Amino acid sequence: MITTGRFAPSPTGRMHLGNVFCALLSWLSAKSKGGEWRLRIEDLDPDRSRRDFALQLMDDLMWLGLPWDGEVVWQSQRSDVYEHYLKQLQETGLTYPCFCSRADIMATQAPHETDGRVVYAGTCRGKKLDEMAQNKPFATRFMVPNEDITFQDGHYGLQQVNLAKHCGDYVLRRKDGAWAYQLAVVVDDALMGITEVVRGRDLLLSTPQQLHLYRTLGFQEPTYFHHPLLVNENGQRLCKRDKSLDLSYLRRKHKNPDEIVGFLAFLAGILPESTPSKPQELLPLFDWQKVPTEDITACI
Repeated sequence: MITTGRFAPSPTGRMHLGNVFCALLSWLSAKSKGGEWRLRIEDLDPDRSRRDFALQLMDDLMWLGLPWDGEVVWQSQRSDVYEHYLKQLQETGLTYPCFCSRADIMATQAPHETDGRVVYAGTCRGKKLDEMAQNKPFATRFMVPNEDITFQDGHYGLQQVNLAKHCGDYVLRRKDGAWAYQLAVVVDDALMGITEVVRGRDLLLSTPQQLHLYRTLGFQEPTYFHHPLLVNENGQRLCKRDKSLDLSYLRRKHKNPDEIVGFLAFLAGILPESTPSKPQELLPLFDWQKVPTEDITACI
């Protein structure tokens, strides 16, 4: 089977160094196996997603030397596809309307462990739409069983997570009608033929939910590789507010994209020092065993 990887950014701002780190590792992992690398624009959030950000993102990838294969997939154009699979899940009898506000959910459950995740308490489980005000907006949730999901992460090894305890019933469609990440990512990865998912370790806990959906819908599951996060000098995960590490600033500071690629390859353990390099030159050197498991402080 040909390895098919993907990069699936949200166009809510300019890419930062952590996004590029993920793109580079994903590209190297797929291409080092002779595979393909696809690009999907996850523009599901109508309030924050902008097409100009997406176009700039594509320009940044090409500038860095990270071309993708095939046509770009835009999630905002796939509502009919998600609707089809939502109906399929509704036929299982495991979906239900949820009228809880974020404040309601926060009030009933403490954040999960140390990652800030709040596990839904199942307040609306068993309720039917006709029991509530029909004109009141609601989210659609998927009921999870009290069972463990076990999977082998390609970088962090064996993972075992209890769906009910650590994930809870999760949203398939939001109150505002927007499609939720968990449903869209599973449907799109499956239909795009993605066999390998490379992403940050902050999404490790999303994997059991997604595997649960894969199995419910009868899709072939991909292999997952989660990578350490790039953090700033205060140990905080890089985000789009870190303007000193976004591509707008970095492209002005480093006219040669090979400097950025080489620096990221050094952080990933692929190069012994930060040496300007093209992604293609790193292919024979790439090995997941070289990549650290601890988060990495990035300052360029």
